[in-house]
Amino acid sequence: MSESDEAAKGRALSSPLRLRILRMCLHHARTNKEIADLLGINPASCLHHVRTLVATGFLEAQPERRGARGAKEVPYLATRKSWSQHVDDVSPILIETFVQETAALPPEDITVWRLGLKLNEQHRNELMDKLRAVVDEYVAMPTDPDGEATSLMIAHHRDPTAD
Repeated sequence: MSESDEAAKGRALSSPLRLRILRMCLHHARTNKEIADLLGINPASCLHHVRTLVATGFLEAQPERRGARGAKEVPYLATRKSWSQHVDDVSPILIETFVQETAALPPEDITVWRLGLKLNEQHRNELMDKLRAVVDEYVAMPTDPDGEATSLMIAHHRDPTAD
């Protein structure tokens, strides 16, 4: 893959809106109109983002279908390739995406853990490796047909104020 392809993929994933589109299309193929309606945005603006995600391989068009009025509709499904894609300076993007996705949820639908630890570099790396391994294990599992769509965000940061 060329460097420009990698850069285009990184840019495609540097938008909270595009990350939200990928999440919406992860378990259920959705048309541009369905995505725009769910996000409350103009379908033309949404189509720009959908096309960017298709061009970079993160969304894939599914077989055409006929809509309620007989119009041709193209549903899109996430390819799950974004999980392994490196994006420079992604932390603020992921945090903003999390804030947007959870803004309208009732508090009982969100579980947040926050704790402080004091770990040397070796133990910090071990912790992060173990967390990544657990998440990778679940990413590799087949989707539960009777499962409920859920999202997980794990954040780690150094805290110089707690030393």
